[in-house]
Amino acid sequence: MLRVSVLKRRADFTLQAAFTAPTPGVTALFGRSGSGKTTLVDIISGLLPPDEGEIRLGDTLLTDTRQAVSVPVERRRIGYMFQDPRLFPHLSVEGNLRYGATRAGPATPVVVFEEVVSLLGLSALLQRRPQGLSGGEKQRVALGRALLSQPQLLLLDEPLGSLDVARRQEVLPYLEALRDRLSIPMVYVSHEFEEVLRLATHLVLLDAGRVVAEGTVSEMSLRPELRAIIGPDLAGSVLDGVVTAVNTTLGVTDVAVGSGTLRLSLRDAVPGTRLRLQLLARDVILATRAIDGLSVRNAVCGTITEISPDVEDTVLVSVDIGGAIVVARITRAALAALRLHTGQPVWALMKAVSMRGHAFRTPAPPEPTRPEPPFRSPS
Repeated sequence: MLRVSVLKRRADFTLQAAFTAPTPGVTALFGRSGSGKTTLVDIISGLLPPDEGEIRLGDTLLTDTRQAVSVPVERRRIGYMFQDPRLFPHLSVEGNLRYGATRAGPATPVVVFEEVVSLLGLSALLQRRPQGLSGGEKQRVALGRALLSQPQLLLLDEPLGSLDVARRQEVLPYLEALRDRLSIPMVYVSHEFEEVLRLATHLVLLDAGRVVAEGTVSEMSLRPELRAIIGPDLAGSVLDGVVTAVNTTLGVTDVAVGSGTLRLSLRDAVPGTRLRLQLLARDVILATRAIDGLSVRNAVCGTITEISPDVEDTVLVSVDIGGAIVVARITRAALAALRLHTGQPVWALMKAVSMRGHAFRTPAPPEPTRPEPPFRSPS
């Protein structure tokens, strides 16, 4: 478990943030520019001391201002990957990677050189210099160097922020592989919700230096604090499910979600794989009775749990479809005409082509945890 509770005052900004994140996994710090994300990871790394607070990673106390504990940066065993890859231009790719290994000291290896090279697809680049690499290749090398320092925690501060869309799509699969194949916990800073959807196992929302909400990505997708950050176009729900069947001929996949099954357009899924689905509110249609003869592949009966204001003349209607919540955006006129209210049964209609799926390897059961000492919040 990573537990952070810190206070940092600056002339024009105050960070007062506390969160608890499960490990291993990817904890995303998500918020607008200027919300305090980079300041927070700098404090976790030890590069920036807090005015008050405490940071604990598992049984290791990294910072405690009341006890005057501050483990030096070089002894924290924290890998830090910046937006700028910061590679040594005079060294080859292999030289840059092996420099990371020299910073590991006597730490027990959690990953070896050959594994990193294979995991990040670097074998063909080992003898090249940074000047001849693309932006995506440089970031993969920087990630490999950070891994070979044998970190007990990896901090990634908007590592894709300087890349164009094509290079981002090049690097994201490697980050997914890192999440699924290694047990190194990561804190991932981003203001791109697409990256959070693909990578995060825990989400911390930051706004104006405060943690306004935290939890699973599915839980946070229903929170107004997230909608305020990502805007109305991306409002909706995130559903976690398991692939039950794949029809490669038709290009469709069945996913168990809650007590039901949803079908989406996806060919390369594997039965038994955990899948995260994003379903935008604008793509969900509500009906008060079952409707036949439509091209829509998903028509699921559920119960309205909440009706909340949205933008202009629309509302967001949350529907429980058997342990999972989907959100529909409808007009106030439709709300009145259908006489919708909480507790009412409705049918949620969802097109298979409207849902996007991101695969996650099912994690191993967590190890038993020992009781931790009480944790303080900064005054």
